This record gives sequence, structure tokens and C-alpha cells, in this order.
Amino acid sequence: MNCNMGVTDRIIRCVIGIALIILGIFVFKLWWVALIGLIPVITSIIGYCPVYVPFKIKTCKNRK
Repeated sequence: MNCNMGVTDRIIRCVIGIALIILGIFVFKLWWVALIGLIPVITSIIGYCPVYVPFKIKTCKNRK
């Protein structure tokens, strides 16, 4: 699995994911909103987004 997410993409996903988790648990009291928030957090941690593959999107810089 190659990295296909850049640093900015990973930070944005992590912030959005944490916000969804907090909103789901404390504000809306809906567990499924918190679970949806886990998806961007996990993809930002591993640096790989499977949705990017079919569209050939790569936001990380090429390492040589």
C-alpha cells in the first residue's frame, strides 16, 4: 500500500474526523456519527485513501 495522501490532506481529514467523533458522542448522542468520524481519522493515520485509487488522485509528493 503506497501513500497517496499529502500532509495537508491528512491534517484536514484528522480534524474533520475528530470533530465528527466529538459531535457524535457529546452533541448529537448518535454512535453512528462517531463511527463515521473514525474513517477519516484512520485514513489520515495510515496515509492511504482507497477512494483515491479509481480516480488516480495522489496528494502526496513523489519520493525519489
